[in-house]
Amino acid sequence: MSFAVGTIVFTVLALSLGDALIKFTSNTFVIWQLFVVRSAIAIPLLYSYLVVKAPSALQWPSKFLWTAARSLILVAMWISYYLSLPHLQLSVAAATYYTLPIFITLFSAAIIGDKISRLGWIAVFLGFLGVLLILRPNAGDFNWFAILPLFSAILYASAMILTRTKCRAEHPIILSLALNITFVAVGSIAAILIEIFASGTREGFLLAAWVEMGQTQWVAMALLAISILIGSVGTAIAYQNAPPAVIGTFDFAYVGFAVLWGIVFFTEIPDGVSILGMMLIVVAGIMSLRK
Repeated sequence: MSFAVGTIVFTVLALSLGDALIKFTSNTFVIWQLFVVRSAIAIPLLYSYLVVKAPSALQWPSKFLWTAARSLILVAMWISYYLSLPHLQLSVAAATYYTLPIFITLFSAAIIGDKISRLGWIAVFLGFLGVLLILRPNAGDFNWFAILPLFSAILYASAMILTRTKCRAEHPIILSLALNITFVAVGSIAAILIEIFASGTREGFLLAAWVEMGQTQWVAMALLAISILIGSVGTAIAYQNAPPAVIGTFDFAYVGFAVLWGIVFFTEIPDGVSILGMMLIVVAGIMSLRK
């Protein structure tokens, strides 16, 4: 079990660093370029892994349409989350996104028919109280971009329910490969449509033109590809080798790393109310996993 715990902690360390890098480079790269180039680096590595380690898994997904739907939902999730990063503290985005165990609990009850215990309902209440403390919708300086990580959590929970009900038999590396292929497809189509239809000044993380790739840009993309590879493979390994409740608990280390990177790289120091909200979300998420 210690191997699995160490794996998930290292995984969320890599993912949080990758997201910090995305936030740092959001004024350089356009999101579609990031999707295409990062996944173009990751796809050959994933394919090579399958050739060496699991050649029997190299086949068309048995649930192709559901696998495609899962991939599209996850791409939409990452679009939503990444678009929030230039406008939010990294810790705020991370904590709001990590309401996802609460949504998984609710969706499991509504779609699969799982029962929500009293502890589960308390977790739901605490989690949404934490969100309110972080977002403070009645505050005069409310940032509407703060809704995006919450929407990301809803999309991710939907994808996980789909994984559990329709894609359970698929090899995890095949699912990761399908996701990265979808990143390339969506990023390429979006870039073409923006080139054709976007008028006026092209700027921002969503509509800017692609930047010329020099050594610095390629290094950044390679690091992002490594981050997403560690995230996709490390999560699968961790959840295969220890109980989900245990791994899910340590998965919340991402929030702590996000706070750390926010302070180190962006001098973002959350206020007391936001820290309380983050703590409530983490407690609620752990309670949801152990209900």
